[in-house]
Amino acid sequence: MDLKLYDTYERALRPFQPIQAGRVGLYACGPTVYDYAHIGNLRTYLFGDTLRRVLELNGYAVHHVINITDVGHLSSDGDTGEDKMEKGTRRTGRSAWDIAAYYTQAFQQDLALLGIQAPAVWARATDHIPEQIDFIAGIERQGYAYRTEDGIYFDTAKLAAYGHLARLNTAGQRAGHRVELGGKRSPTDFALWKFSGAGEQRQMEWDSPWGRGFPGWHIECSAMSSKYLGALFDIHIGGEDHIPVHHSNEIAQHEACHGHAPARYWLHGAFLQLESGDKMSKSDGGFLRLATLAERGFDPLAYRYLVLTAHYRSPLAFSWPALQAAQTALNRLRQALHALPEGGMPDAAYRDAMLAELNEDLNTPRALALAWEVLKSPLDGQTKRATVAWLDQALGLGLEQWRPAAIEVPLAVRELVEARGLARREKRWKDADALRLAIEEAGFILRDTPDGTVAEPVPG
Repeated sequence: MDLKLYDTYERALRPFQPIQAGRVGLYACGPTVYDYAHIGNLRTYLFGDTLRRVLELNGYAVHHVINITDVGHLSSDGDTGEDKMEKGTRRTGRSAWDIAAYYTQAFQQDLALLGIQAPAVWARATDHIPEQIDFIAGIERQGYAYRTEDGIYFDTAKLAAYGHLARLNTAGQRAGHRVELGGKRSPTDFALWKFSGAGEQRQMEWDSPWGRGFPGWHIECSAMSSKYLGALFDIHIGGEDHIPVHHSNEIAQHEACHGHAPARYWLHGAFLQLESGDKMSKSDGGFLRLATLAERGFDPLAYRYLVLTAHYRSPLAFSWPALQAAQTALNRLRQALHALPEGGMPDAAYRDAMLAELNEDLNTPRALALAWEVLKSPLDGQTKRATVAWLDQALGLGLEQWRPAAIEVPLAVRELVEARGLARREKRWKDADALRLAIEEAGFILRDTPDGTVAEPVPG
């Protein structure tokens, strides 16, 4: 069953064909760790986790790399403003190194709460300064770099296909720009290495062949993806905001140094929107964190469920009522599965239908709908449970690991359960049925477990 993915570079749905049979190299652009991740950021990583899970469900071994940007990301994508890490230092009064460590850990904790699998490699920019310097030197040797007063820049005019990923009108930008370029030759040129300013005391700076300073934002991904996945790997992913600048610049760097783009497939997740229609952003200071949802009593996996209800390339509007509906649906799904007996095998027809939806560019809304269809179907309980549990390998909701909150069963109900067990052993079936009805009238249902029959509250 072919897996098809929407490739932003080609603007087309393409059958997935790995470079190496059975193996996939996957690179995901990670966070700039100067502040907490907001739930819009986390939607992108949920999409990446779903992609990885679907690849694994198709039998691929996935080598997954996520970078951590802890230096070099200026407050403007146009290489102006201050480094976001230095900005974070001013905001918190802590060192840039401490900030990076703190927010990296907070980000990783958020991923764990959402059931997002850790990558094989966490690649921190500050751990790979020599690799970035070497990559810049390679670009320079090919004639694509030039020097200005404040750094080393990439000359995009020398690359005919620059901006193809975003379908940029670079000629129009160059002819009609009305921005202050400084020493840049073109508005689309970008920094490879930035010099520390005269008299400036930066916390993160290094010596280089061009002078003391720090790397530009884009070079880290080119250097680290090459190191861990090779000069050409399978899939590069990120948010849709990466298309016009960051990923376009990554491709340019790679084409200058290696003669081709770094990845064969480029996938991008859509924004999370607020009810106003605006995208969620840290710049307004009012972004929602995963911890904010928890403070309001929501399970982090309810947010994962909400994200699964929309296709990753479609905008998703966040609202509290929508999250409440997702929480309710997730609870019902958990309870329905938990009430079913274990030990079955997935239904082949439903399994194939689910995989077909997942393989159609990760159509999680349709796959999730099939899970509910299975639960309402005439299949036996064991088969239902096994089928939905199989799908959850891709959904990542942890359905089989969920357990209901421990609730004390009243003594009177426990005595009814014991009496029903005795009636069944003595084959007094009418008495056993009457006792079961009495248990249900008390608000409990019976479930068979390896340790015997237990009473649980009726799912609400």
